[in-house]
Amino acid sequence: MAALLWLSRVIDAINERIGRTTMWLVLLAAVVSTGNALFRYGFNMSSNAWLEIQWYLFALIFLLGAGYTLKHNGHVRIDVLYGRLAPRTRAWIDLVGSLLFLLPMTGLIAWLSWPALLDSYSIGEMSSDAGGLSRWPIKLAIPVGFTLLALQGVSEAIKRLAFLLGKGPLPGEQAEEMA
Repeated sequence: MAALLWLSRVIDAINERIGRTTMWLVLLAAVVSTGNALFRYGFNMSSNAWLEIQWYLFALIFLLGAGYTLKHNGHVRIDVLYGRLAPRTRAWIDLVGSLLFLLPMTGLIAWLSWPALLDSYSIGEMSSDAGGLSRWPIKLAIPVGFTLLALQGVSEAIKRLAFLLGKGPLPGEQAEEMA
């Protein structure tokens, strides 16, 4: 279990660093959006590339930030029911949900996104819009983002298993609730 908990800490550190870096993309997206609007309406100048950069930044925020969000328990769930359950029951729900739903789904999406990425890269796919951007870089974010989410799912499953085996606290719980 010690080796698994070490792996969990490594995964957590990776997603923490990537998540904190990704937060800066929100500011960059706001700056690009503002600049694009100022140039479009103030100087009657526009470019499809600037619009696509905005879309790419928004996609990167969601894809690269998903693992970080899971680490911090920020994904949507039905807390009305879940919050009333005992910590062990919540740990079991999280563990089973990760193993049966999260990991297979994220693994499948990451795996199935590779052919589209490779095709896009091999043909040098570009946006169909005039002045648009290359498509493969954003398609690379799909398997990377879902792999990061899957890795964080592994980390969360390890932490729930450790809690159930009495080897660690339940993430996000107060020490007195662990009994």
